Amino acid sequence: MALNFREFSATDPFGRNCQVTFVWLQTAISIRHADAVDVKFTIHDGDYRDEKVIALPHPRLCQMAESAGHPLSDAWVSRLAASHLKRMIETGEDMEKPMVTMTPADLDRANAQASSAAAA
Repeated sequence: MALNFREFSATDPFGRNCQVTFVWLQTAISIRHADAVDVKFTIHDGDYRDEKVIALPHPRLCQMAESAGHPLSDAWVSRLAASHLKRMIETGEDMEKPMVTMTPADLDRANAQASSAAAA
């Protein structure tokens, strides 16, 4: 699954096809004193509009990048966040929350998806 993090679509459990747009990426320490990277997206499908911020813990990102020999880049972090948001939309999990912090398991799953997409 090659995922363009800037614009993508996902279908929720009710069959609604949502368009997702990347808004920004910023270090959370500057806005909420957290050691994380926040990635914001808008979700819309005509009448429905929502915003989600996906928070990725910085220490775990550094560990993942180092162990994989992968540079810690804005694009990579945004792809991880987009992959997680796509999964959230498709499952309905955590959709009531305006901000979701990815767990280590979430990060590993998103990284595996991003790695398999890059290899394809």
